[in-house]
Amino acid sequence: MEIMKVEDLCKTYGMGEAKVEALKHVSFTLEKGEFAAVVGESGSGKSTLLNCIGALDEPTGGKILLDGQNLFAMKEEERTIFRRRNIGFIFQSFHLIPELNVEQNIVFPLLLDYKKPDVCRVNEILEVLGLQERRKHLPGQLSGGQQQRVAIGRALITKPKLILADEPTGNLDRKNSQDVMELLRKASRHYQQTILMITHNPNLITSLDRVMRVSDGILTDLGGNVNETLS
Repeated sequence: MEIMKVEDLCKTYGMGEAKVEALKHVSFTLEKGEFAAVVGESGSGKSTLLNCIGALDEPTGGKILLDGQNLFAMKEEERTIFRRRNIGFIFQSFHLIPELNVEQNIVFPLLLDYKKPDVCRVNEILEVLGLQERRKHLPGQLSGGQQQRVAIGRALITKPKLILADEPTGNLDRKNSQDVMELLRKASRHYQQTILMITHNPNLITSLDRVMRVSDGILTDLGGNVNETLS
């Protein structure tokens, strides 16, 4: 089932000689439960793409449909609420609230939406992420890998239509990077969670459902199980 459709997406910054075309007529779709990655060098346009899909930046042209809803046909307040309920974010720098413990950080998006957390789901997520013994710990008492697990839990708790992962292993060592990638794969399988990740690290994208490359604002679909194609 198609969960997201990006159609003829363009993003331009500046005018005249200073004009930069960050995205050039990008189109692709994602199926429910698909784990896809966008790779590209710094400045290629992959972060701009993620920000537009996450409704954090408005495209110059084109459409983004999430579960049939046109993100940029909505009014700003409506789009903000829709984003909070339907898109989860995992950032390179974790962005946890230091005064809240693990469990509180995970359920925080629900509290923002005045929803009561489902205790069973919270416990299940803590178990899947291996955080049961750390549920009352503050972020400052956790390793980087553990903090990123909390960020994954926070992204999963609202049962979003889409999770956007922005260089989710960028601040982690090799072992923790592998662990985080395995947890994301597990979330994709266990919850049928659709995930779109951006990275500049080709070692992270083996065995994903699909890999796309952005170069100079142009997206190319490389298919699945990409290895030597990126070398």
